[in-house]
Amino acid sequence: MRILVIAAAVLALTAGSAQAQGRRPAADPAKPADNKPKVDEKAYKAALERIPEPKDKYDPWGGARPSEPAKKPK
Repeated sequence: MRILVIAAAVLALTAGSAQAQGRRPAADPAKPADNKPKVDEKAYKAALERIPEPKDKYDPWGGARPSEPAKKPK
């Protein structure tokens, strides 16, 4: 009898937590779905053109290896 009560309690707790995860608030149809700001293509392209071109190529591993390869001694 004790095992049956414990099993029923475990089952009730498991089912309760699964039911709580499944509930979601209903979407309000009165609210607009599109809250994203509008992108101004002209301003975006103008901002990209204002970015200066780099003078030399970026080397992310520059500090991890020597700048010139080691020369083999003869």
